[in-house]
Amino acid sequence: MDGMAAVVAKPWWRETVETILWALVLALILRTFVVQAFWIPSGSMVPTLLPGDRVLVAKFWYWFQEPKRGQIMVFKYPVDPQRDFVKRIVGLPGDVIEVRDGVVIVNGTSLSEPYVRNRDMFTLTESTVFPKIPFTVPKDSFFVMGDNRPNSQDSRFWGFVPKQNVRGPAFVRYWPLDRLGLME
Repeated sequence: MDGMAAVVAKPWWRETVETILWALVLALILRTFVVQAFWIPSGSMVPTLLPGDRVLVAKFWYWFQEPKRGQIMVFKYPVDPQRDFVKRIVGLPGDVIEVRDGVVIVNGTSLSEPYVRNRDMFTLTESTVFPKIPFTVPKDSFFVMGDNRPNSQDSRFWGFVPKQNVRGPAFVRYWPLDRLGLME
């Protein structure tokens, strides 16, 4: 052989098993740290997201950039962390929030929300969740609301989303195909 290495072919079944194992490992790494698909089960984000829509979430995004007001994010529901919710960020840490007659007031200014088409006349009042109105969003927490306000179980009812519950922003809708596109 004069210094040439011999190449030994692996049996076909071993190649197949190794390929499948590497694909599974890669898929688990991508799903855990990079991108994950989520299904929208309810109408709480209508008209932005409809029941049955499927979105991709960039799980790494908030490692490089802080969440911004107006972004749609997926997070573990604080009341039951086994469930994922999708809502729009309305209040950031340190913001002073009030909801009066369906209008969200952030730091003393009414929030412009062109994505909200279904409004309600909800006024957030003092409760066990919010002992003082207006209130300040705590450090490392977010106040979130659905775009379909009369039909959204959101921060108005169960409180803040802790930063550690955040999965990431929804950045693209990939199903149904006729609504395929980047999220706002």
